[in-house]
Amino acid sequence: MTANLPAAPSQDNASRQALMMSTIAFTVCFAVWTIFSIIGIRIKTELGLNETEFGLLVGTPILTGSLVRMLLGIWTDRFGGRLVYTATMLAAAVATFLLAFAHTYGQMLIAALGVGLAGGSFAVGVAYVSRFFPAGKQGTALGIFGVGNVGAAVTKFLAPFVLLSWGWQSVALIWAAALVVMAVVFWFTTGDDPVIRERRAGKAAPARKFWEEFAPLKNVQVWRFAFYYFFGFGGFVALSLWLPRYLIGVYGFGIATAGMIGAAYSIPASVFRAYGGVLSDRIGARTVLYWTFAVSSVATLILSLPPTDYIVHGITGPIAFHFAIGPVAFIAVASVLGFFMSLGKAAVYKHIPAYYPGSVGAVGGVVGMIGGLGGFVLPIAFGALNDLTGVWSSCFMLLFVIVVACFAWMQFSIRRMERAASAEAPALSYAAE
Repeated sequence: MTANLPAAPSQDNASRQALMMSTIAFTVCFAVWTIFSIIGIRIKTELGLNETEFGLLVGTPILTGSLVRMLLGIWTDRFGGRLVYTATMLAAAVATFLLAFAHTYGQMLIAALGVGLAGGSFAVGVAYVSRFFPAGKQGTALGIFGVGNVGAAVTKFLAPFVLLSWGWQSVALIWAAALVVMAVVFWFTTGDDPVIRERRAGKAAPARKFWEEFAPLKNVQVWRFAFYYFFGFGGFVALSLWLPRYLIGVYGFGIATAGMIGAAYSIPASVFRAYGGVLSDRIGARTVLYWTFAVSSVATLILSLPPTDYIVHGITGPIAFHFAIGPVAFIAVASVLGFFMSLGKAAVYKHIPAYYPGSVGAVGGVVGMIGGLGGFVLPIAFGALNDLTGVWSSCFMLLFVIVVACFAWMQFSIRRMERAASAEAPALSYAAE
């Protein structure tokens, strides 16, 4: 069993360097992971895809990045983040390069599976970074690392201009080159984490047997955290992929404008994750999650309201009313939603090293996997709901149902724990007498 070692003064520089480079690398990986949010719109037009097929295309990289997270997290616990992080970036770069030469929908789906490896870097970074910091600073450190989600905004800002100038294939080639450069820089500017160094020096216990890494996954609490992350992270990724398409369809924006506005959601949902980590260290992750679910419930409810015409039968005759959320109001509410999602993402990962210090890779990997699966399933569900209902805001209706379910499960679990603690207290008091 491995544990997080306190950061000694001599480790401060290594800790800061590991955190900084891991965050930059995750930003590049996340930019690649969400590449279809922009190029997918052009591909949809070229291939004549329907909404469900488009949702599957943009969600496929999220599927791969989700499914590999648990395995990559365990490998990081066993072999170290420096090696696994670098290998993951290089593998994703190869797939992204080959994407530029895909011509059919099937070929693009296969390439998208490989592109998704970039998303697995999150589990690697969490397991790697957490070992450099003591428990009281892990929330802040992992919150800062999670700022790498801003890579989605990088793609939304830059990819439309590259696409309009040189085509979507150039976006894939440039993003692949960025991954290769980042992998090389990461390898030469970081070192092994303290646990790996101690293990190699014979001062720490060897890695556990592979199947023992899965033992904590028997705890229902792990899956509850995963469901929270399904909304916080999965919902964030899904909206990052879906918003450009939504803005074009609802408000008639061009692709460049839609990308810019989509970034207005992605940036607060990424940058403020660091603040969520700080808040989780200061006031507790549970409190942060309560605020996240409460505000997100209100925001998704507002965004769920479709444009509607009302006719009231008044005294002198019919009175018509029209309701619709304008683009300014939409951007404002979506930004608030993104902000509180960012706090919630950090709060979930504050729990993991606190409850499972020796299994951050496995537990963090499975939580990240379920969250990432949300980023895969939800875009497909958004497209299917569009096809079935013909209502654009149906995507927010689904998110409203999910966040209310998260809130209810959390409240039920906490009340049950409080009742159990109250029942044990008298027995403990009697035993002490």
